[in-house]
Amino acid sequence: MCETRNIAIRRILLPRDTNHRGEIFGGSILAEIDLAGAVEARRHTKHDVATVAVKEVNFKRPVNVGEVVTFWTSLVRLGKTSITVKVEVESSPDGSEAPASVTAAEVVYVAIVRDAVTGEIAKTEI
Repeated sequence: MCETRNIAIRRILLPRDTNHRGEIFGGSILAEIDLAGAVEARRHTKHDVATVAVKEVNFKRPVNVGEVVTFWTSLVRLGKTSITVKVEVESSPDGSEAPASVTAAEVVYVAIVRDAVTGEIAKTEI
């Protein structure tokens, strides 16, 4: 079902996101993947979404401080109770050079609603 890729997030990662080698932490990239995927998922449902799975993530190259990182998203599957989104990550030193692939992942989200009486969160249909 993959639709056209959409830019969900584009940003420059900062020194606070780095490891001891001056490269961006993989965990910082993973957090942005989760956010980017949620942006795409929200395009397809009126509900808030929660992450239930992130499929395999393999880093192809490091990202350095100051590089422009783009998180592309596309809808993979829209089910009755879940949404699967593909997130592709690319970076370039200044945003104008040809980007290099960093990683990609499929993220699965479920729609959630908060019960008005109890405040408990429950899964719901998309």
